[in-house]
Amino acid sequence: MHELGVVFYVIDDVKKVAIENNAEEVKSVTIQLGEVSGVVPHLLEDCWNWAVKKHDIMKECVMKIEQIDAVTYCEDCKQYYPTMQYGRTCPYCQSPNTYLHTGNEFLIKEIEIT
Repeated sequence: MHELGVVFYVIDDVKKVAIENNAEEVKSVTIQLGEVSGVVPHLLEDCWNWAVKKHDIMKECVMKIEQIDAVTYCEDCKQYYPTMQYGRTCPYCQSPNTYLHTGNEFLIKEIEIT
């Protein structure tokens, strides 16, 4: 389960930001998670809920997850399409000359502190 390792890195980064800003408490962290990032949202949340309790400044911190849809771009017909529905082959021109445009991100979007 690599979600736990990911959570540890996020907590480290969030704690650094909180300390730099003289925060007393971290209320929430918003994560943007790509649909094909390889991270399972419910496992990430489970790991988060366990791990934050071990850090005084984050004991009550809530993780909010915003999904970024997987979108692929076809270099031949210049169309975008939903990756999960069609895969690597363009549904418009059947070309395999495509690449993932969005959907594999894992970003800390927002940290709410007090």
